[in-house]
Amino acid sequence: MKRVWLAITIFLFTLTATAQEDSLKTATLDGVTVSVRRSGTSRLAGAVNGIRVNREELFRAACCNLGESFTTNPSVDVNYSDAATGAKQIKLLGLSGTYVQMLTENMPNFRGAAFPYALGYVPGPWMQSIQVSKGASSVRNGYESITGQINIEYLKPEDEEGVAVNLYGNTKSRMEANADANIHVEKVNTELLAHYENDWGHHDDNDDGFYDKPNIRQVNIQNRWDYIGQHYIFHGGISLLDERREGGQMSHSPLCHADELFKIHSETHRYEAYMKHALLLNPERGTNIALMASGSLHQLEALYGNKTYSVNEKNAYAQLMFETNLGEIHNLSAGLSLNHDYFHRDDKETTPGAYLQYTLNLNERLTLMAGIRADHSSRYGWFGTPRIHLKYMPHEIVTLRLSAGKGYRTPHALAENNYLLASGRQLVIDDLEQESAWNYGLSAALNIPIGNKTLKVNAEYYYTHFIRQMLVDYDSDIREIRLTNLRGRSYSHTFQIDATYPVIDGLEVTAAYRLNDVKSTYGGQLMEKPLQSRYKALLTASYKLPPGLWQFDVTFQQNGGGRLPSSIHTLTDSRFAAYPQLNAQVTRWFRHFSVYIGGENLTNYRQPHPIWGTDDPWSKEFEPTMVWGPVHGLTLYAGIRLNFGKRL
Repeated sequence: MKRVWLAITIFLFTLTATAQEDSLKTATLDGVTVSVRRSGTSRLAGAVNGIRVNREELFRAACCNLGESFTTNPSVDVNYSDAATGAKQIKLLGLSGTYVQMLTENMPNFRGAAFPYALGYVPGPWMQSIQVSKGASSVRNGYESITGQINIEYLKPEDEEGVAVNLYGNTKSRMEANADANIHVEKVNTELLAHYENDWGHHDDNDDGFYDKPNIRQVNIQNRWDYIGQHYIFHGGISLLDERREGGQMSHSPLCHADELFKIHSETHRYEAYMKHALLLNPERGTNIALMASGSLHQLEALYGNKTYSVNEKNAYAQLMFETNLGEIHNLSAGLSLNHDYFHRDDKETTPGAYLQYTLNLNERLTLMAGIRADHSSRYGWFGTPRIHLKYMPHEIVTLRLSAGKGYRTPHALAENNYLLASGRQLVIDDLEQESAWNYGLSAALNIPIGNKTLKVNAEYYYTHFIRQMLVDYDSDIREIRLTNLRGRSYSHTFQIDATYPVIDGLEVTAAYRLNDVKSTYGGQLMEKPLQSRYKALLTASYKLPPGLWQFDVTFQQNGGGRLPSSIHTLTDSRFAAYPQLNAQVTRWFRHFSVYIGGENLTNYRQPHPIWGTDDPWSKEFEPTMVWGPVHGLTLYAGIRLNFGKRL
């Protein structure tokens, strides 16, 4: 593998030397192109507190998929769910990603069975931007947002014609190829997105006999179309994904007494289709009506040792929206929605709903957005979702935001947590209630002029209070993992402060600190949520040398310690310690392509014993789900982005 890495490095830097000569020639051209570096992240302009992550920010790291897109982000954490399947989950406001509503171009997506591996279903080169909003968001997108929303905007069919290709490889035997191509025919545009991933290595750096991460082969294709007329706009597309994962035991460790290897295997086939129709009734008043609809089929066949899991989930979603401006400062939005989830005959839910949202905007100084929706679940009956957001700018350098709202969620216990089947403990699922919680937020953003530059400071506090909640209980019984209903209190307090400053021309530095206080009632006792870091400190810097040909990025994180479940106290300490992580990348930009080389987890920190009981994986003591830190060490990577007819 070292020879492969050396060959890749020599090849890329040979390209660099060749293209550097070409870039020097461009300086002799009569025409001069002046480029201004745009900030990689920006705050959302409306009443909802959040940020927009642009491609400039995504290019600061390898960003192979959505799960690897938040390396430089202080708000969002992405951790492995376990040390065997490769499943990852987002954490926002100190809580599980199940409380974050996932959207693709403002349509709910990746529900149920897609959740455990959804972060790997969106290739990084396909994304135009990511919007991360915190707290209970707009009622227009549904009732499920409790801690926030993450909306993914793909590259658009109407983007400039041409072809872009991204090739990537790393020292963990992972290779990727991505491509996007656009064709325009008058008012009709089409786009093809393609992704191939192959992670074929057999890596066991800690010599426990198990794969450090599973081998993954994925093919992902999406075709998108649009028509943009004077009064009518259409967007639509189809996609398919095929993924195979192979993990588990690759060889017997010296202490292993079992004859048969403990294997983990899964095959996923996912199909999606969507369409959007917008009719512009009165552009001057912003009056329009829109219809959005999507459908997906998600098939999963999985094996965890001697346990099998199979699911064939079908989802259908539709929304009819009307929006208009009532004068210069008033906006009204109303709509109907329908969501249907089908897992099998005894596990299905149909939820029609309606919403009304009013927005008041007084010269951008004061913005009030208040909404309410009513929905009826075929499983839980009627429920209402009120939400309100207030933005106030007492001065041009200060922006204050307040928010309060309620959210609901139907737990699909086994579909969303099927990776728990890898544990040797018995998985017990109670008769679960619909989850509901209140979320309250307060934030202040300051743009402080210092000389001819601006220091951007953001401070925020969020409180989430659960009324009903599904808990993953590792503590009450050492022989069980129980998915059960909350009986008692459960809450999350999150405080974060971050600051960004352009130290010199081309160099931007961000520092952030976040403190989490997350507790739930387990077995009648209020305890800190297990496997959750108490705090996170981040320092990241990006430096682009004039005239923008070289870019250097580095990010350091210090993740605070946390509580370990009491069921493994006999095997280890009651808490895990804080740990550091360091990532870095160097990018060389050229006229029609760029080359990048970097490293992840350069501190080479790995969680000690991410899998317990490797000497007997068929026993009840086998436990790969107690993951709180990195499960594999230092990784080096390199890649090239090629553009044929497109701008970088």
